[in-house]
Amino acid sequence: MDDDPRPLRRVRWFAVVSSQLVQLPLLIWLIASDAGSARIAASVVAFAASYLLLLVPRYPGPTVVLVAAAIAPALVLVPFGPPFAAVPVAFAVVQATARGARAWVWGTIGVGAIVALGYGTVSGEWPALVRSLIVLLVLSILVGAGEAARSRIERFRDYREQQLRARQSEAELERLRIARELHDVLAHSLSSINVQAGMGLHLMESRPERAAEALANIKETSRTALDEVRGVLGFLRSGDDSAPLVPEPGLARLPALASSLAVLGVTVTLQGELAGDPPPATDRTIYRIVQEALTNVTRHSEADTAVVRLATVDDVDIVTITDSGRAHGTEPVQEGRGFLGMRERAALVGGSLDVGWIDGGGLRVEVRIPRHEEAQP
Repeated sequence: MDDDPRPLRRVRWFAVVSSQLVQLPLLIWLIASDAGSARIAASVVAFAASYLLLLVPRYPGPTVVLVAAAIAPALVLVPFGPPFAAVPVAFAVVQATARGARAWVWGTIGVGAIVALGYGTVSGEWPALVRSLIVLLVLSILVGAGEAARSRIERFRDYREQQLRARQSEAELERLRIARELHDVLAHSLSSINVQAGMGLHLMESRPERAAEALANIKETSRTALDEVRGVLGFLRSGDDSAPLVPEPGLARLPALASSLAVLGVTVTLQGELAGDPPPATDRTIYRIVQEALTNVTRHSEADTAVVRLATVDDVDIVTITDSGRAHGTEPVQEGRGFLGMRERAALVGGSLDVGWIDGGGLRVEVRIPRHEEAQP
């Protein structure tokens, strides 16, 4: 199937119909005036050559040759035929040039000039020679129109490719954003559920009231996680790019986040506050980074305490998460997908993330986000 833009498909049929409408009066007059079978036959062939223009999309070069050969007898035999019979080949030249068949076009014009000169010299039909050369000159000029059309087609295709790449890039960014949301929701919730389930099994016989408390915490944690996952899925089904991922987490939920870690044996202390209300994107980003950092504390460290410090210095929001885990000396921090996700989140709002060991033990995660026009995480 032809992959040309729809306007060009309309142009092909316009070329066919226009060529026939231009030639039809002459053909009718030749038949009515009994101008001779040769002239009538040549005009009929030139009239029918209009349909060859439909082959231009697949065979632009050969179509020029076929149309030129079909209208040549009319140019020679019909004294006033060139302005009419030459219309199909004019359309063929423009469309073939627009599709890059320059060699075929110039080859056809060159061969036509040689044949016309040879025929005029041998037969002495100088009027026919002049008519043919005028037609070839006009066709040479029309090559410029074909080049202009070709340039327009290339610009259209470039624009279409750019739009496609832009849509693919947007889709990729959206997939990354959704993956981050699901990771943040599920990693924290499942880690909490896993620890509390183990605690419940361990205390089921000796301290059933603590086991029941662990089960209640599992229920609440799983409910919250399901609500957030439903929010992400609802966003996907809505098809509304401006719709928020609900519920929207933010700094206001940090106390609840800290409390949820208490049942896991990690005491979280919140210190300080940011100056005023940060932009919504910064608010969400800080919460998710703190959530991921504290989740890592429960999963990968032996810490029983953690501190989250918030401050705004020189119009930069600074959040530092530290824990009381064991000392690691000069051992480098092994950064996995969680740290990668935190760095990506910080970068999307123009911030940065720094991770390192604390002298004496524990890990420090620090995020810095300047106050400026917010990005979209």
